[in-house]
Amino acid sequence: MKKLYLLCVALLLAGVMAVAPAAERQEKVIYHVSDSSNAAAALRNARNHLDQSPRAKIVFVTHGPGIDFLLEGAVDKNGNPYDIAVQELAARKVEFRVCNNTLTSRKIDKARLLPEASIVPSGVAEVARLQIEEGYAYLKP
Repeated sequence: MKKLYLLCVALLLAGVMAVAPAAERQEKVIYHVSDSSNAAAALRNARNHLDQSPRAKIVFVTHGPGIDFLLEGAVDKNGNPYDIAVQELAARKVEFRVCNNTLTSRKIDKARLLPEASIVPSGVAEVARLQIEEGYAYLKP
């Protein structure tokens, strides 16, 4: 009976120890945007996400037509500018990364990017790197 009791205590302690580090981990999420027609929803999702989890680290990774909402003067289908939502999220520590391969292949001048955007060599490689090397969860709004 004493062995059973000790086994139960050991299992309980192991369970507590396994949960404790998870509670300390920061929630890290990639919002992958490859089509700017989904950008308004993705920005809204990120805002809602941060309202629920204020400590979450969110990184938008964009490529192909997904970069368009991060260009100066870009507006959604209702004519609302994206830059305001991007600025608000950037103020909440959300990062916006743009694929350099897309800029090059589409001959888009880097000066056209919103100031909140940074350039990465490859959008898809950045998604993979964040997942594999930094443990980010993947969301495709």
